[in-house]
Order: sequence, then structure tokens, then C-alpha cells
Amino acid sequence: MYQQVIIVGNLGSDPEMRFTPSGVPVTSFSVAVNRRWTDSNGEPREKTTWFRVTAWRRLAELCNQYLSKGRLVLVEGEVDASAWLDNQGNPRATLELTARKVQFLGGRGDKGTTPSAPGEGEEFISDDMPF
Repeated sequence: MYQQVIIVGNLGSDPEMRFTPSGVPVTSFSVAVNRRWTDSNGEPREKTTWFRVTAWRRLAELCNQYLSKGRLVLVEGEVDASAWLDNQGNPRATLELTARKVQFLGGRGDKGTTPSAPGEGEEFISDDMPF
């Protein structure tokens, strides 16, 4: 079976790159996706859903180089949900997305860009998934 998820949101933290024991680069970062609506009483509402994103190989290197906290991105990939109980016994859950494609959104003047960063709408696709 095949699944594909596309999210658009802002990085909640700077990317963190590490390497597997065999030297494969892996970059992780969080993305906040905001949903806004008006409730039945006419009051504006907002809900933020957090995704933990992992990018591999060349895509990991590019994300680590060009992304930073606050940057708007589109991420396409496969999602996995994990649930657990925290130290106080409260249920917790996370959505983890393995990136296949990351598109850097916004212009060069947006928070998190550098003079050498790819241009607006630049995207990188990785067909070299770790599994």
C-alpha cells in the first residue's frame, strides 16, 4: 500500500542533523500546521497540529543547510502516528513524517533564509528512502 501526506506549515525549531552509524545524514525538525475556523457562536478558533519531520541523505543535508525556525515549508511524505503515556500517566501522541519532498516557501526576505538559500518555491525531492 502507498500513502502520501502533504503539509504546509512553519518550522517550530531549527533542524537537527545527525548521522547513522554507516554515515547516512538524517535531519529532523518540527512543523506547526495551523487550522483556523469560526465556531457555531461566530468566534474565531485556531488549532495547531505538530508534525515531527525526518529527512534522509541529500534532502537531509539541504534541509539542515537552508531551513531554520519560522521558515514556511511544504513537506510531502509518509506519516506514522505514535502514542504513549508520559511520566504522569497522561496519554501523548505524535505524528512523524518521513519526507520525500520538501519545498521551501516564502521569499528570500522571510525569516530563516540566508543569502545563498534556494529561491522562492525551490523544492528538493528524495527518491532514496531509507527503507
